Amino acid sequence: MAPKKAKRRGGGGGEGSSNVFSMFEQSQIQEYKEAFTIIDQNRDGIISKDDLRDVLASMGQLNVKNEELEAMIKEASGPINFTVFLTMFGEKLKGADPEDVIVSAFKVLDPEATGTIKKEFLEELLTTQCDRFTAEEMKNLFAAFPPDVAGNVDYKNICYVITHGEEKEEE
Repeated sequence: MAPKKAKRRGGGGGEGSSNVFSMFEQSQIQEYKEAFTIIDQNRDGIISKDDLRDVLASMGQLNVKNEELEAMIKEASGPINFTVFLTMFGEKLKGADPEDVIVSAFKVLDPEATGTIKKEFLEELLTTQCDRFTAEEMKNLFAAFPPDVAGNVDYKNICYVITHGEEKEEE
């Protein structure tokens, strides 16, 4: 049987998370599902401290403190399954402008808040997940936004250009 479209109902109780899927387009839900799958390193359907530690380690963040991981996990009201994950994004995105939304997504991959992400990791994500970039698109991206000497890319500048169409002038 094909899935039925969600009906909007006025009033009615419920837990509030049941219509979280109506907040997003199907393509967005699929992209969040892919992100969830990347973070859920042990594939048990729940994002745990160990999952966060593993995904951060895969990005080169090896010395993340237990307290930082616990703070991330405590942002949810309980175990972080996909519905809770989607609800958390929905709550964070309410009232945010597109640039804030994109920067917030990158911040998940930047626990030390440096404003940068490793070129190799960004390239791996963009060529293997969601709407995959081609080799030519990656070449163009890094030509427009070259990595620094440490191999990091300034994602805040990328986000600005995505949403405004031009580079921010130096202040």
